[in-house]
Formats: sequence, C-alpha cells, structure tokens
Amino acid sequence: MEGLYNFLVTLDGLLGGAGWFPFVLLGVGLFFTIYLKFPQIRFFKHAWLVVTGKFDHKGDPGDTTHFRALTTALSGTVGTGNISGVAFAIFLGGPAALFWMWATAFLGMTTKFVEVTLSHKYRVQTEDGTMAGGPMYYMDRRLNMKWLAVAFAIATVISSFGTGNLPQSNGIAQSIEATFGFEPMVVGSVLAILLALVILGGIQRIAAVTAKVVPLMAVVYLIGAFAVIFANLENIGPSFMAVISDAFTGSAAAGGFLGASLAYAFNRGVNRGLFSNEAGQGSAPIAHAAAKTKEPASEGMVSLLEPFIDTIMICTITGLVILSSGVWKEKHENNFDRADMYFVAGQYSDKDQADVNALYGYLNDEEGNAVLPYTGTISVVNGTAVSSGFTLLNARSVAEDVTYSVGSEDPFTGTLEIKDGKPVKENLEVTGKSLVHSAALTTIAFTRGLFGDFGQYIVSVGLMLFAFSTAIAWSYYGDRAMTYLLGPRSVMPYRVIYVAGFWWAAFSDTTLVWAMSAVAIVVMTLPNLFGIMLLSKEMKQTVNDYWNRVHK
Repeated sequence: MEGLYNFLVTLDGLLGGAGWFPFVLLGVGLFFTIYLKFPQIRFFKHAWLVVTGKFDHKGDPGDTTHFRALTTALSGTVGTGNISGVAFAIFLGGPAALFWMWATAFLGMTTKFVEVTLSHKYRVQTEDGTMAGGPMYYMDRRLNMKWLAVAFAIATVISSFGTGNLPQSNGIAQSIEATFGFEPMVVGSVLAILLALVILGGIQRIAAVTAKVVPLMAVVYLIGAFAVIFANLENIGPSFMAVISDAFTGSAAAGGFLGASLAYAFNRGVNRGLFSNEAGQGSAPIAHAAAKTKEPASEGMVSLLEPFIDTIMICTITGLVILSSGVWKEKHENNFDRADMYFVAGQYSDKDQADVNALYGYLNDEEGNAVLPYTGTISVVNGTAVSSGFTLLNARSVAEDVTYSVGSEDPFTGTLEIKDGKPVKENLEVTGKSLVHSAALTTIAFTRGLFGDFGQYIVSVGLMLFAFSTAIAWSYYGDRAMTYLLGPRSVMPYRVIYVAGFWWAAFSDTTLVWAMSAVAIVVMTLPNLFGIMLLSKEMKQTVNDYWNRVHK
C-alpha cells in the first residue's frame, strides 16, 4: 500500500498538485466569467425562480424536476469535501486555504453553468427510455471527438470511485469509529447494503431519496455548526481576518501548525475547492441531464447555485467552526497513519523559532532547506524511544508523547530500523499527540460549542448523511458513463463493483484514499475544460437566445 501511495502522490504532483493546474482551472472559470458577463451574478435570482418551477412546462422531456436534479447534483458535491475536505485544506494551508476555496467556488459557478448547459443541450434518450447526458455527449455529438468522449467516460468511472465512493465511505467509518467505537468493517458492511438498495432503483429512486436527505442533512449539520460559532463568537472576526490577510502571504506558524507558504495554500485551497464543488469536473451535468426542460440554459442557471450552496455557504461555515474553535493548531492524541509519519535527522522543537523555520522549509519543499530524512536505528524500551538524533513528524507537526507497539497493544521493546524517514517494520503502530486532519479535526471542533461533547455526534450523523448521499449520486454518474461506453447491460456489473468498493474503503488507509481521489478528479476535469473552451462561442449564443426569449 505504501508503494501505491507513493505512486499516487507522484502522479498527483504532476497533475492536481502541480503549479499549473490551479491556474488552468481558475483560468477557464475567469475566462467564462468575463466572456459571459458575470453570469453567477446576473442570473443568480433567475436560477432560484427556475428551481421553484416558475418556468416549467407540462410535457417537457426528462426524468425529474429541476429541484430534484439540483438536490441529486448537490448530493454528489455536498459530502466529505464539506466536512473532511475543508479540514484537510486548513490543516495543509492554514486559514489562507479557505480564501482560495472561495475563489474557486465563485469562478466555479460560471464553469458549472457552462458545462451543464452544453451537456444538457446534447443529451440523448437511451434504450430504456431514460435520459443520458454529460460532457461525453457534447464531445461526441457536437465536437465529433469520440476519443475524447471515451477518455472522459472512462475517467468518470474511475472518478466515481475516487471522488464519490472511496473517500465517502472512509470518512463515514472514520468518524463513526471515533465517536461510537464501531468497527469500520461493520460500518462499511451496513452502509454497502443500504447503498445497494438505493442505487438499484435508478434515477427515479436516487432523486427521490436525495430530495429528502439533502435538506435534512443540511439542517442537522448547520445546527451543530452554529452552536460552535456562537460559543466562539469572539473569534469569528479574527478568523475572517486571518483568512483574508493570509491569502496573499501564506499562513504563519501557530501552535503546533508549522505554517504554509502562499503557493502551497493556494494549490491546496483550489484543489480542495474543486473536490468540494466539482465545478469543471463534468460530474454535475450528468445529473442535470435528467431535468425536465427544453431549455439547456435554464438548467445551467440552476446548476450555478451548487458551488454557492456547497462551498461559499457550507464550506465557509465548516471553516469558521475549525478556525474559531482553534483546534486546527492544537495537538491531539491519535493513532498515526503510516503515510503521515516522517522521521527527520536531528532534534527539533516547535517551541524554537529557528527550528520552526527549518521545518517550515522542509514541509513546504523550499530549496536549500537543511532538514533531511532520518536513516538509522531507534532504541525503544516499553514503547518509548530512548535514543536520540531524530525527530518524528506526524501530520505536518512535531509529534509528542509518542508510544510504539508492534502488532498488539503491548508496548514495544527493541530496535526499529528507519530508512529514508520511514520505518521498515510494516506492522508498527504509533500513537501520540500531533495535529489531526480530515473528519477527525472537524469532529473535535464540533465538541467546542454549546453542545459540548455531544457535538461529535452531529458530525458523525451529518457526515454519514452527506457522504452517503454523495455515494448515491456518483453511482448514477458512473452508470451513465458505463451506458455510454458499453451500453445498458454494463450497468449492473458496475454497480456490484461500486458497492464492493464502498465496503472496502471503510477500513482502508485514510491518506491513501485521499491520494486516489486527488488523481481521479484531475483525470476527469482536464478533458471537460478542454471541451467547453472549444464551444465557448456556442455557449454564448445559447445563453443569449434563451435570455432574450425569457425577457421579451
């Protein structure tokens, strides 16, 4: 698994983690925002009217209403990205990362408007009478780029696991284990059965379930979030100021947080913003293709609400909970994931500014930093290291009160071999105090509010609802892609594998799952961005024609 993780990290470094990717993503959004004269502002009110059904016409082709198409698409985006993803972004980039999530969402509102409009325009009716759409259809039917359509559809299937399946299941299991103590394998088994019962019913059942679950989960989560915000009201202003002031400088060291450069915060904020709202990824158009309307532009306007609701509203609230409570810079007792641990040569303390500066350079990949991976042996007696010459970093922080065990709960005594910063022994278990990230960080933050420790249950229930609804929506995206690639008969085998993956991810390594999702997102996004840029003139004409007719 460690070899796979290293490969995925390398691949992500060439794709989503590369310096060019955020500029491509934001650049496309910025281009369309200017080219279409700020549609996220101009059409914002009209989009809400379309959702309410004001412009509906009886007999319009499609499988579901605007509202249900919106909730299905929202269920695909409102998931672990809003709970785990925001926490992960702040953990990596500090408060500055939240600003870049906002920027991604604002420009993403336009990107989603464009991709949904074009995809809806070229949707088709399948053999079983249901509608099928998505970027693969405009790539095929309009651009005559069958190869690009096939590449996108394959990427959609892969991304259905990397975005909608594996990290969702993992996030649920992690939170429920931390809160209730249930074994992840048991949680995964129960949820996999429930998932199978829903997705076998197709889009009608999926839309019906998400239309009920999405509003419910939003209410539950917001109640818990505002309980924390009100309890830490005096920190809201400083939290906002930190987000804004750090946006163009990077975040300085604070507590156990060793700081993040501007480039790192920018990259991780944009990356997590995309994971949260999926603008440009091409997933939402698949759900919106089922909407009953003859007007592609009207459904595109409905879709621009998604990044607003998902990122600008829900992610901001999560970010304020984490920042105002202060848990993002505190060390907490936890079990260290192997991929999060790094042994470095020399002894460092986060209480010494010179050491903090050195570790900052190491964590932010600055050239010329003097910190090197540790290679050698460590003597351990009753679970405690008695030798020196090294420092253990876990979750980008200096680990404290570290205890070692091997294959059991009994403290380890003996010698541990470390090579290039990583322990050689495979079944080494390490616990101690360090920063935490993902769902665990949000869960801790929710205990710092009016509900006290009860707040963790709200996160667990909210995460379960958020993530489960995301998995439902993404199963639909994947089966539409399989329908395009291999026909309706391929859908059932895909669903079986999808459910099996959902079960497996519940007890797999958290860091590995996030690495898989990071790669899958970019593999799906790039072909879609390329395609919508080629159709920019047609997009403008389609929107103008619709707007002129509606406002006669």
